[in-house]
Amino acid sequence: MAWATRFLSAVCFFAAGVLFAPDVLVGDRSGSGATAVTAAKVSHLLCFATCWGAALWATFIGGIIMFKNLPRHQFGNLQGKMFPAYFTLISACAAVSVAAFAYLHPWKAASAA
Repeated sequence: MAWATRFLSAVCFFAAGVLFAPDVLVGDRSGSGATAVTAAKVSHLLCFATCWGAALWATFIGGIIMFKNLPRHQFGNLQGKMFPAYFTLISACAAVSVAAFAYLHPWKAASAA
């Protein structure tokens, strides 16, 4: 479990870096603003879809199948092992998705003007 947490943390930091400093990866070119917007849109789409798909799978497919086919104690043990990884994945994907959405849709009322 520890490697998954470290891996997801690294992916989140990488995605945040790509969102807020894309010039480091692609260089300083004209049109890099379009590259940043494209990277933000792609990361938002991928993270939102991953979060949505994992939630649907865990809730309506995996959870129901495990509940119906495993004894109570085995189901509890399995859920106890799977939930931390599931929660970490959902949290990381939601955080990146919210950051990308905030980058793409700035809050106009927060400006100094």
